[in-house]
Amino acid sequence: MQENKIKVLVVEDEDPIRRFITLNLEGAGYKVGEAVSGEEALTLVDSFVPDVIVLDLMLPGMDGLEVCQKVRVNAPETFIIILTAKSQDSDKIMGLELGADDYMVKPFNPLELIARIKAMLRRRSRQAREQVYTYGSLRLDIAANKLYKNDLEVELTPTEFSLLKMFMENPGRALKRNDMLNAIWGEDYFGDTKTLDVHIRRLREKIEENPSEPEYIKTVWGSGYRWQLEADRRQP
Repeated sequence: MQENKIKVLVVEDEDPIRRFITLNLEGAGYKVGEAVSGEEALTLVDSFVPDVIVLDLMLPGMDGLEVCQKVRVNAPETFIIILTAKSQDSDKIMGLELGADDYMVKPFNPLELIARIKAMLRRRSRQAREQVYTYGSLRLDIAANKLYKNDLEVELTPTEFSLLKMFMENPGRALKRNDMLNAIWGEDYFGDTKTLDVHIRRLREKIEENPSEPEYIKTVWGSGYRWQLEADRRQP
């Protein structure tokens, strides 16, 4: 049964913090790998093949942001949660811009970390059933976990994939920010809507011809976002 366990890689150079996180994750039933540097983390991404990476930003040598960026290129389907002692929005946003799925600020409750990991894995489970959505030049293949634009594959992070699926399942419907946060990150999520906005901006950059004037993902001012119906997109 050990082979079937969800694997989490903890990347943290401070021994007490790393061991504390590991013990809690192992107690929750996960198989845990540990890395103390960015270089070691990238090696373990290839050999350990984690489902989730818990990644500290302040690492010696190669920092967490660079690790995040490299993982996104080499393992786009891996969930990434960044950890930082900094509370500035710029650090969180930079991590999300580079492809992280979520962030947590130290100190944090390990039960919250476990809850966020479970929410991410539930999203993957819900997406496993076979289904294909097609809108204009976009084709989202749920079973293959792939997006195609003009028949060319577009790399999405797990969170971007979940957001796009949510939009395509609810065409023309205004989705409130808080409802989207709860659906994607779980009802116990304590982050703010800026996390969602960063992911939406990244998604637009990948699917829209002109992200500053989006055709698919429209902003509903004061509320959230809406996936524009194809007939409405044709109107001037």
